[in-house]
Amino acid sequence: MHRRPGPDSLDAALDGVDAVFWMWPFFSLSTATAPAVVKKLEQRVHRVAVVSSVGVHIGLEPVDNNCHAYLEQLLERSTLAWTFLRTTGFMANALGFAAQIRDGGRVVRFPYGDAARTSVHEADLAAVGVRALLDDGHEHQRYLVSGPELLTQREQVEIIGEVVGRPLEWQDVHAEEARRQMVATGWPPGYADGALDYFAMLTKEPEVGSTVVAEVTGRPARTFRQWAYEHATAFR
Repeated sequence: MHRRPGPDSLDAALDGVDAVFWMWPFFSLSTATAPAVVKKLEQRVHRVAVVSSVGVHIGLEPVDNNCHAYLEQLLERSTLAWTFLRTTGFMANALGFAAQIRDGGRVVRFPYGDAARTSVHEADLAAVGVRALLDDGHEHQRYLVSGPELLTQREQVEIIGEVVGRPLEWQDVHAEEARRQMVATGWPPGYADGALDYFAMLTKEPEVGSTVVAEVTGRPARTFRQWAYEHATAFR
């Protein structure tokens, strides 16, 4: 039976380190493992920048779902100098459409094409994290990290089509069909439900955004079109 490494597995990685960029993927184990990881970090480092979520920023995510809000609470109670990077959607989420587009596909089928997002380029998130860990003045800040523009999922797909040189169309499908596919690929059912409910909300109330990337890094946030050009081969 495969077992995930325990907190002691961090020791070698933390040698000579005094700041950590933390992205926590094991939400099903947060209550058992995350406190021990925080304790380990307290013993070894000073600063932590943790990838959190816009859901915490807007009050949508409760602490008791053992996800980002729970991690934030653990860090708030610690002795660490923390920075919360409350991100909107990653632009890389659009790679989930790649299989439908490659090999000449022209229609992307997924729910809520009118969900309007301020998705962030992963390199911009990383750049904000670097500044939070290397520069003073970011301790105990709760940053909403977003991209520079508001685009619907449908508009993202249209931009991908322009970049790869052929028109692409969006076709809404029922959320339950998408949920089945998400769970089949490993999503915990509760998180799949939460994501789809959030997309439904964004068809009526667009995702919030910020200028944090520009303010913290000193340069404009990258656009979705820039991201699409960088990843065009994934869609061809």
